[in-house]
Amino acid sequence: MANTNRRMQNNRFVGEEDTPERCRERRQRRIMMRRQLGNNTTDNGSAPQTSQTQVTPTASGSSCGASSSGKRVLVDESGSSLSKRVSTSGDKNREDIPAPSSSPPPPPQQSVVTMPAGAVLAPVFGSMSVAGRSREMEDAILTLGNLCEPEINDRRPVHVFGVFDGHGGSHVARMCRQKMHVVLGEELARADGAVRERSRESDQNGQQPVGWVQGLGLGGEEWKLTWTQVLKRIFHRVDQVALSMCPCGAMGNGCRCHPMEMAFEGSTAVLSILTPEHIIVANCGDSRAVLCRRGRPIALSFDHKPDRPDELARITAAGGRVTYQDLARVEGILAMSRAIGDKFLKPVVISEPEITFRRRDPEDECLIIASDGLWDVMSMEVACEVAVGCLREASPISAGSVYDPSRSILAAALLTRLALGRESLDNISVIVVDLKRS
Repeated sequence: MANTNRRMQNNRFVGEEDTPERCRERRQRRIMMRRQLGNNTTDNGSAPQTSQTQVTPTASGSSCGASSSGKRVLVDESGSSLSKRVSTSGDKNREDIPAPSSSPPPPPQQSVVTMPAGAVLAPVFGSMSVAGRSREMEDAILTLGNLCEPEINDRRPVHVFGVFDGHGGSHVARMCRQKMHVVLGEELARADGAVRERSRESDQNGQQPVGWVQGLGLGGEEWKLTWTQVLKRIFHRVDQVALSMCPCGAMGNGCRCHPMEMAFEGSTAVLSILTPEHIIVANCGDSRAVLCRRGRPIALSFDHKPDRPDELARITAAGGRVTYQDLARVEGILAMSRAIGDKFLKPVVISEPEITFRRRDPEDECLIIASDGLWDVMSMEVACEVAVGCLREASPISAGSVYDPSRSILAAALLTRLALGRESLDNISVIVVDLKRS
């Protein structure tokens, strides 16, 4: 039987040239067949009335700090529910497909997921994180849709994406992935309380509400100041956790590990907050976020390198020094001027983030967030061209519809492979957010 199967597989494409176009067609055909199987197979084995499905998203409560489970339920028009867990991140980008029945599969069709009126869906994205040519994996990524709907964002949903590139170990980067969104939710809840208190005081005094509530609106100076304060407190709190933790997991002084074990460990942190109207980026280190608009890159963060003129002046004023060997390093050790952790290099190396605000535009195509394993070997222009090219190959968008996120995953995977092909020596972590479908 095994020999027979091998002969059948070997003779499957006899006379056909295995061209890239033919491989692409076969891959798309398999994706469509799997998706059709998932849509046409119900719990009792009967076929639904229609292949069109509606998405019931995970409820995102108005209170900040609640984490999203990432589970969606697909409900067909006959009322049957198909429970699936869909992950759009690198090594978990496959759907749980039911076992195929004995009958032949239906012909491939384009499956469209229709968005109900008023529904809040997580953004469409793909991600990949690999060790590459490095012996240790020290990167971590964070992807979380519908974190909450805070007052300071006018009750609109907040989606969070982050890349954390560790150095000296992976513990700080992993801690950032676990804690950053939790602290963000707490700080947003705190900011909401302050907004409600200010509104209450204004009502009691018979005055108009102050600040962005009065009319500065989303994107106003008071609104930006509130978000800036929130993000700076987040990075400060996470940095304090990093300074008091140990690789064994203990906190504070209850650990018997050597005190120098965590002294040189730290991580970069680039955190992107995606809302329906804005993209907010807080950056600390040399990971980077880039917006692709009309096929052109727009930098949303700027690397914190020790030889950057303003950073060099700050380091010198703090009593530190920058040495030049293979590249500029703080005290001859760290090749970046800001980071989470790095206890031994405080206060020269700080954790205060630089924050940028960008209003979203209908011409925005995608958002690329990546560690320096990508940016060290690839320009923003090339990365933008590759990602946009992958996303444009997807099927056209119809009003009120979203599509399978496989194109975003393919874009992240292709950027990763290109970085490996260009002999990147570091860990490579890439997130591609499809803004056209988010």
